[in-house]
Amino acid sequence: MLIYPAIDLKDGVCVRLMHGRFDQVTRYDEQPAARLTAFVAEGAEWIHVVDLDGAEAGEAMQHALIGELTQAIDVKVQSGGGVRSAEDVAKLLDSGVSRVVVGSLAVTQPTDVAAWLKGFGVERITLALDVKIEDGAPVPALKGWTQSSGVTLWDALDRYPEGTAKHILVTDVGRDGALTGPNLELLAEIHRRRPDLVLQASGGVSSLDDIRAIKALGCHGAIVGRALYENRFTLPEAIAAAA
Repeated sequence: MLIYPAIDLKDGVCVRLMHGRFDQVTRYDEQPAARLTAFVAEGAEWIHVVDLDGAEAGEAMQHALIGELTQAIDVKVQSGGGVRSAEDVAKLLDSGVSRVVVGSLAVTQPTDVAAWLKGFGVERITLALDVKIEDGAPVPALKGWTQSSGVTLWDALDRYPEGTAKHILVTDVGRDGALTGPNLELLAEIHRRRPDLVLQASGGVSSLDDIRAIKALGCHGAIVGRALYENRFTLPEAIAAAA
């Protein structure tokens, strides 16, 4: 299983949000390039980079910086936030990003996103479904996690039949940045319903045991953020736990 260290960009610096809330921000690094370099030196094969300003604004805001980071350091980057058009996807890919993360539009405009998957290839796009648990059901959240989509995660996934998408990233917003452990029941249910999808787990990872548990469920990747920034464990330890 791959470990994706997370770099969330807001106002050009590395931050983490609590429960996806833009009014609960912790700043960690003033120099994202230094953090990226450190992650690569510690063995990262992939980095997960998010334009939080773009996610909040609904348009690309930090994509130029993301391109600079990608060009400067030899590592595979998965990145998104504010991706709203095929042009946004193309620009990120052209800048050196290996895989573009598409969030809200994967739920609200599945026909368009399906066309992007077909045009750019399923290896170049990750569908990011950030969910909140409402009345016991996982419901994708939109607009930087501030609005409910009104459909279940299962309905959203049904819009991408087997073979039309490959990479999926699911975040339980209620656990993101909270170090409370991942939503293992949700991850297990996704894997059971859609074994065709390459699943990345996100939200709540706080220990090496969490990483081992995610791997045991059959996930192909885990996004790790705050636990690394707050030294709960090291990246080499996380990579070893995922091996």
